[in-house]
Amino acid sequence: MNNTEVVVIGAGQAGLAGAYHLRRSGFEPDRDFVVLDHSPGPGGAWQFRWPSLTYGKVHGMHALPGMELTGADPARPSAEVIAGYFADYERTFDLRVRRPVDVRAVREGEGGRLLVETSAGVWSTRALINATGAWDRPFWPRYPGQETFRGRQLHTAQYPGPEEFAGLRVVVVGGGASGTQHLLEIAPYAAATTWVTRRPPVFREGPFDEDAGRAAVALVEERVRQGLPPKSVVSVTGLPLNEAIRRGLADGVLDRQPMVDRITPDGVEWADGRQAKADVILWATGFRAAIDHLAPLKLREPGGGIRVEGTGAVADPRIHLVGYGPSASTIGANRAGRAAVRDIRRLLAEERSVAA
Repeated sequence: MNNTEVVVIGAGQAGLAGAYHLRRSGFEPDRDFVVLDHSPGPGGAWQFRWPSLTYGKVHGMHALPGMELTGADPARPSAEVIAGYFADYERTFDLRVRRPVDVRAVREGEGGRLLVETSAGVWSTRALINATGAWDRPFWPRYPGQETFRGRQLHTAQYPGPEEFAGLRVVVVGGGASGTQHLLEIAPYAAATTWVTRRPPVFREGPFDEDAGRAAVALVEERVRQGLPPKSVVSVTGLPLNEAIRRGLADGVLDRQPMVDRITPDGVEWADGRQAKADVILWATGFRAAIDHLAPLKLREPGGGIRVEGTGAVADPRIHLVGYGPSASTIGANRAGRAAVRDIRRLLAEERSVAA
């Protein structure tokens, strides 16, 4: 059994932001807090991004607190740039991330403490910052006939880059940023592409200013306050209408079709009888929050999500979810890390006061 004051689960943007603010507040790594990360190396989910997603294509990557990312080559893969940056950050602030460590469950312990069960032992802690993101839970919708498809099906999480689709007929499912990026990359290589989405995509004209950002975050916040599963911030902001998107719309690559009604052995089919032949179906259908390890604490509401105020779970003030819901953007994660540490310090001080 390892005893500590705070356990941070995850060393992506949100986890590192939380660890940084713990360090600044006087918490010592390995003594007062520990950061557990199941990835093989630094970089959070960024280390798994496809090679063609260069740093110059990354939308809205915000620096970690206390250390800017400068001089990055926009032509380098974002996985390399950001993994290197995170590694430097961990060393600079001596965060001592332990990896690879898989967190299997968080349970109620004795004396008001939490037990964090992992592949590297059990930690007993007074508070928890959960920063596990969503990359590990790709969402695969189910459609009639899906199991009969003779081609290849893969998710954004497995996207290898556009070259592998050379000469193939590709159906891309999903109207978010990933779906449009995949289409624009694949189209020059593929024999044909078809784009299907459940709802018509919303393209955003003009600059995305601070007021618009606050309004978008407020919509996501309202869902988690109600205990509903969070939507991504991007889902309420729309897609920026940049030059690449404009070209894709003009040349017909981004010719959106309604969602198919069934999948056939050699393609997809709509209710009106239209068909599209396909060798590959690429599901750019997003991710769900990776929070199954919190299940023993019974935090989920009837709506399916965890009810959160600020970053704290309403049902248990010891649990803070950073990078969940409104803090699932890179700038939101930084702010949420600071807010979570502030609330944890207050909680621990109150506990000490009661004990005294």
